[in-house]
Amino acid sequence: MSNPRVYPTAQGPLVRVAERFAQPARRRRVEQFVRLAAIGPSTRIVDIGCGRLGLRELAPDLDITGVDVNEHPEYPGPFVCADATERLPFFDDEFDLAYANSVIEHIAPDARAAFAREVRRVARGWYVQTPAFGFPVEPHSLLPGAHWLPPPWRRRYWRLGASGSDPDAISLLGRREFEALFGPAFAERFGPLAKSWIAFRRPE
Repeated sequence: MSNPRVYPTAQGPLVRVAERFAQPARRRRVEQFVRLAAIGPSTRIVDIGCGRLGLRELAPDLDITGVDVNEHPEYPGPFVCADATERLPFFDDEFDLAYANSVIEHIAPDARAAFAREVRRVARGWYVQTPAFGFPVEPHSLLPGAHWLPPPWRRRYWRLGASGSDPDAISLLGRREFEALFGPAFAERFGPLAKSWIAFRRPE
C-alpha cells in the first residue's frame, strides 16, 4: 500500500494535523473492508466516486473498476465516467461489491435515493462510508461545528477552514438517513465519538 494524502487539495496548518490521523484511519478502513468481505483475487469491485485513484491507491492488487462523474485519464485500471445518480452502464449484480468512500455527502439530498439504488443494483454487496453529522469537526473544512450552521453563516465561516470546496455542495447525513439508504450501519469511532458511519452488506 502507498501512503496517499487524504486532503490533497486542502491547505494550511489544520491539514498537517488532520493528515496524521486521517491517513491511518483510511488505511484501517480499507483493511477492514478487505477483511469483512473476505475479498480474494477473483472478487469484482466497483469503486463509485473513485476520483483520481480511490481504493486502487491503497489496494492496487484488487480487481477494481473505477467510476466517477469526472474524467480521470490517469486512473490506473478499468474506468467508467458516469453519474451514479443516473443508471450506470453495468448489468444488475455485475460486481461482487460496491465501494463508496465519502461520496454520498457530496450528492444533493434529492438525488441520494437514486445513488443508493444504483449501488445496490450493480453489486451483490456493498461497503459505504460517510462522515457522521454528529461528529463535532466538519471533515472537509476541518472546522468545529461548520456543518451545524445555517448556510449563510457556514459560507462565511468556511473561508477560515482548510477546504477549497463549495460548502453548499456538501451535506452530512445523520445515521437515520444513511441507514434508510443503505441498511444497518456501524460507527467508525474517534475515541468515544462516532466519526463516520459505515454500511456493509456481504455479497449474497
